[in-house]
Amino acid sequence: MTVTRSLLCHMNIVLSDGSTADSTKASGKPARLNVGDSTLSPAFEAQLATLAEGDKHSFTLEAIDAFGESNPDAIHYLDRSRFPADMSLEAGVIVSFAGPGGSEIPGIVRDVAGDSITVDLNHPLAGHKITFELDVVKVL
Repeated sequence: MTVTRSLLCHMNIVLSDGSTADSTKASGKPARLNVGDSTLSPAFEAQLATLAEGDKHSFTLEAIDAFGESNPDAIHYLDRSRFPADMSLEAGVIVSFAGPGGSEIPGIVRDVAGDSITVDLNHPLAGHKITFELDVVKVL
């Protein structure tokens, strides 16, 4: 699919409890959202369809339309020997694994039980209902 339009937006990603999971305002660098390249869900793209420069728009998406549902197949139980001996492993630590074509796949350590390390390769926001607060900086 080809990009039909792009929007530069400042964006807050807000969880159901009202906490902000991420914000582009902290870095001062707006996010580029491409409509039509299959990187965004159809429900997310539908929210961008009529936005123009200067618009402010807030919308909430269910997990499936935001970062997806949590996939139990993406949770792996690995032996401690699979990690460098000097690596500190505890719940919440992000570790990186080699993916296809030299890409990196981040995983979050969920549990350490003796030599068994539970690693979750789901997106950290998978399974969460998300509110997106957008300020459109520019339409490209």
